[in-house]
Amino acid sequence: MDAFTVLDGLVVPLDRADVDTDALIPKQFMKSIARTGFGDNLFDSWRYLDPGEPGKPRSERRLNPDFVLNQPRYRGAQILLGRDNFGCGSSREHALWALVDYGIRVIVAPGFADIFFNNCFKNGVLPVRLPADEVDALFAAVDAIEGYRMTVDLHAQRIALPDGRLLAFDIDPFRRDCLLNGLDDIALTLQQADDIRRYEAGRRDLEPWLFAGG
Repeated sequence: MDAFTVLDGLVVPLDRADVDTDALIPKQFMKSIARTGFGDNLFDSWRYLDPGEPGKPRSERRLNPDFVLNQPRYRGAQILLGRDNFGCGSSREHALWALVDYGIRVIVAPGFADIFFNNCFKNGVLPVRLPADEVDALFAAVDAIEGYRMTVDLHAQRIALPDGRLLAFDIDPFRRDCLLNGLDDIALTLQQADDIRRYEAGRRDLEPWLFAGG
């Protein structure tokens, strides 16, 4: 997992509450566990005018010009601005894989669904909770200023806005450290590899019958 420290990125606004994981990545694309290749199908039913099927090239699809991700001013955005209850619905981790593959590293919203919120940290995405009035002000600013960017500093736990204002956000210290060091669940476990090997060696001595076939 890529570490997250500071990101200066373009902001794309998704002005919808209760965005669920089926909208993030529809179920028909969940046929791989490779974690890559899902970006073209992020928000598939909203981004395209024709039905999407696995293996159909993006070049053969008809883009919806009214959907925000298809608008040229937001091309290359890495920060997604959302509304309350972002990531609700099923627990599919493919939703995060699609966001990361597209290039999103930060999601700012008033609230997140619990499972989606937890999955963000396991996939290198920083979910930032801000009060609803601050999110409202950000939506207005992004709409008014083309090329609106923010600098998100995880170490300092703050967002720097173009007008010089700073927005502070809270984050669990353990999750913060994991993101800063690029540690997902597997990497955290591997930090204890020596202890695990010692434990397994001890079990082999104490309970050899468990290892008779190996």
